Amino acid sequence: MTEWCHSAMAQALITLASFLLPSLTVAVHNSTTGGCAIIRPPRDGGIRYRGLTQEQIRSVQILPVDYEIEYICRGNRVIVGPKVRKCLPNGTWTDMTLWSKCLLLCPRVWTSLENGQVVARPPGPPVEGTVLHYNCLSGFRLVGRNSTLCTKLGKWDSPKPVCHSVTSDDDRHYTGKKKLYIGALFPMSGGWPGGQACLPSAQMALELVNKRTDILPDYELEMIYYDSMCDPGEATKLLYDLLYTEPIKIVLMPGCSSVSTLVAEAARMWNLIVLSYGSSSPALSNRQRFPTFFRTHPSATLHNPTRVQLFQKWKWTKIATIQQTTEVFTSTLDDLEQRVKEAGIEISVRQSFLTDPAVAVKNLKRQDARIIVGLFYETEARKVFCEVFKEKLYGKKYVWFLIGWYADNWFKIKDPSIDCTVENMTEAVEGHVTTEIVMLNPETVRGASNLTSQEFLEQLMFRLGGKNPEETGGFQEAPLAYDAVWALALALNKTVGPLREKGRRLEDFNYNNQDITAEIYRALNTSSFEGVSGHVVFDAQGSRMAWTLIEQLQGGSYKKIGYYDSTKGNLSWYGNDKWIGPGPPADQTVVIEEFRFLSQKLFASVSVFAGLGILLGIVCLTFNIYNSKVRYIQNSQPYLNNITAVGCMMALAAVFPLGMDGLHVHRAQFPVVCQFRLWLLGLGFSLAYGSMFTKIWWVHTVFTKKDDKKEKRKQHLEPWKLYATVGVLLAVDVLSLMIWQIVDPLHITIEKFTKEAPKGDLDVLIQPLLEHCNSEKMNTWLGVVYGYKGLLLLLGIFLAYETKSISTEKINDHRAVGMAIYNVAVLCMITAPVTMILSSQQDASFAFASLAIVFSVYITLVVLFIPKMRRLITRGEWQSEQQDTMKTGSSTNNNDEEKSRQLERENRELQKIIQEKEVRVSELRNQLAERQALRSRRPQSTPNQNHSTPPPASSQNDPKPLLPPPGYPLPSSDNHSLPASYPNSSILYQADSKISRNHCHNSRLQLLYN
Repeated sequence: MTEWCHSAMAQALITLASFLLPSLTVAVHNSTTGGCAIIRPPRDGGIRYRGLTQEQIRSVQILPVDYEIEYICRGNRVIVGPKVRKCLPNGTWTDMTLWSKCLLLCPRVWTSLENGQVVARPPGPPVEGTVLHYNCLSGFRLVGRNSTLCTKLGKWDSPKPVCHSVTSDDDRHYTGKKKLYIGALFPMSGGWPGGQACLPSAQMALELVNKRTDILPDYELEMIYYDSMCDPGEATKLLYDLLYTEPIKIVLMPGCSSVSTLVAEAARMWNLIVLSYGSSSPALSNRQRFPTFFRTHPSATLHNPTRVQLFQKWKWTKIATIQQTTEVFTSTLDDLEQRVKEAGIEISVRQSFLTDPAVAVKNLKRQDARIIVGLFYETEARKVFCEVFKEKLYGKKYVWFLIGWYADNWFKIKDPSIDCTVENMTEAVEGHVTTEIVMLNPETVRGASNLTSQEFLEQLMFRLGGKNPEETGGFQEAPLAYDAVWALALALNKTVGPLREKGRRLEDFNYNNQDITAEIYRALNTSSFEGVSGHVVFDAQGSRMAWTLIEQLQGGSYKKIGYYDSTKGNLSWYGNDKWIGPGPPADQTVVIEEFRFLSQKLFASVSVFAGLGILLGIVCLTFNIYNSKVRYIQNSQPYLNNITAVGCMMALAAVFPLGMDGLHVHRAQFPVVCQFRLWLLGLGFSLAYGSMFTKIWWVHTVFTKKDDKKEKRKQHLEPWKLYATVGVLLAVDVLSLMIWQIVDPLHITIEKFTKEAPKGDLDVLIQPLLEHCNSEKMNTWLGVVYGYKGLLLLLGIFLAYETKSISTEKINDHRAVGMAIYNVAVLCMITAPVTMILSSQQDASFAFASLAIVFSVYITLVVLFIPKMRRLITRGEWQSEQQDTMKTGSSTNNNDEEKSRQLERENRELQKIIQEKEVRVSELRNQLAERQALRSRRPQSTPNQNHSTPPPASSQNDPKPLLPPPGYPLPSSDNHSLPASYPNSSILYQADSKISRNHCHNSRLQLLYN
């Protein structure tokens, strides 16, 4: 090996190993046995030694069995022939009969011809010795040579020809079918030479499609393909040629996961659909990163739905995993973790290893793993099961799930890296289950191509010329390439009609046309047909959904025990599974679940206090309603106090559902109990605290502003404003609770505690459980509610402190309200965080929360209502009277107004009495005038009179002088002239004396005689 080769290999290891190769560590053998001698690289090339450092490369003489080397070329040269060689047990390298050469690459622009066809001989990259043959489409003629040769200098020996229209250079309309071009990358060599069988398979499909008159009758599909060598670097150059040379390609078809990743990520910039036939990497199932990617090759994660189905069939809810640390297995395990989580299955243990699985297997044993999924390559599988044998992690209590693409005798192959015998390995692997993706339809049905799977294989073998299928790369994946072409043809055929309605055609496609791409995407996304590989359908990520074969190792050989169709979720089970024990093992040690319930003594005690509190609330509410017209009660805003009493009773009622658990109600009804807890406590707090907050807010607003203090005090207190404030607070709570329950409703959750071992039975564990009311974002909702309520509580404390020295008759109990706010705020701010901390201790949490509710309600009711009861009882202020609206804020002004209103009422009463007296006086005058007239007609004296009438004390022609002036009493001699109903005439003038005593204005005295 020359010095240049060593430096080139070192540089390649540094720059490309992280992207192109998995992380491998190989043992360096310096002996002359059990390996292969180093071979020379091709001319103008080098060798990439996987997993070796530069120092090891210089010192190694013999490489171990199964070790792989890869040829690399300098500059613009490519490998022709085997690119990778593997060390065989006989000490030779694979494909030594085939030469590997580094040849110069001629420009690829010569390999495509607009309006024509190019055929390369031999197929593959255009290297030294490649001859290209040109011919034009119907309606065009070839201008230039019809063939060209790639020389040793990396140049073509003639200019590139062109195809000109027979009629006009600008006229592109010609008779016959219009061609649609597919750009394909087939790995004919490299790490996975899958194109050797996939390319003939795809060409078979193209020929059948183009012959069909019911599929794309006006079009002909043509494939332009290159050899990607399963190399992303090579694929980058080929993709450039495909995109920047005519004709325009309507779809790209790559193979190999690494190449497909590159193509799919770039295709979105050209609005191209990518349909892969040979990519299994789970990383490609990413619609955000690869929005136009589809594949007929199922993802490696397709094993996972089958595994989950088997877990559910055998009623396993707990599994363990062990994986080799590589990207493909990590992605597969991440997908499995998501699927088992959705199915309610727990991954209890997750172990990984790089090269030595000993520690990981010991951890599985220590953590009592029973159902174990293993994800690793075949060589590592032997290491794992050697450790499994040593740890006795097999038998009737254990089940292993492995990948199905190992060799059938993988556990019998001698491996110098393990120290277990074949008998040990056979004993350890007995009974394990494998899953393998089905790539050939096991049923004899004719699908879209009118071929059965067996007929397809016969035609493919004929096209391959009798080559050994085991030596032909991609033979297993050939049905997938065949169905990929059919999926594309059927999708394009489906788009013809919708595009015609939009005035578009498939031949109008260009790299800037998103409409046609969207139609092709929709057609592929809804594809569903029977192919030679089975039912073809794509999932939401564009990956193929296929059947999975399930096998079990029975007696040292694999037996088919079932199939799983992931498209329909149908498990076809043969029922021939066998177990070492009486049946499938349990997935874990038997665990007995026991729920923790609230102490019934505590619940009964608190319920008694809550019931008495509700009774007290009813008494207070009844008292307040009955005495609502008493002045003292009216001045305390009785309707707000009624709301407070109702809110207190609702809060106390929340204590009952707060103490209910699984002992009282079924789990199905438990969310209803959760709703009662939330709504009763929330609305009770809003009503009780909101009404008190409204009072203290109004007092602070009116009496603490210096500028308009006097004007505010004179304003009339409008009760509707107070009620509106309470209504706003209540509406905010109702709205927030409704949003909470609609967006993220409460449901029951079970908290699990540390398992406890019962006495006398070591095989059984007790699992304590506790029920909780919870929602998906419980902490967020509680944060919003607690934040809003906390601000109200703090603001209430501030307002109560600011108004403690204010005196007003409009709300005469605001000091009591402030005291109640202090107590409620302190209890709430202490209780909320403490109950969250004590949520796992059901007795302590309930005691703290319920007693806080009881105490706050009792304090509120006692502070607000007991003083009113005491005043009305001790002072006897029980009479109901109609009150006028108060118009001032100070006590002195209130007394003056009271006196003024009393005088006005007395004045009105006196006016009424005076009117009645005047009517009576008028009647008496008339009677007196009649008597005087009667006396004037009688004679002065009559002797025969038996009696005589005494003369009047004085004769008066005018009766007016009989009445004294105002302010003087009537003469005593005239008392007999008044009716008996007025024994004391001085009552007519009591108002005068009263007015005089009250120092009234003279104008008011005149009202008595108006």
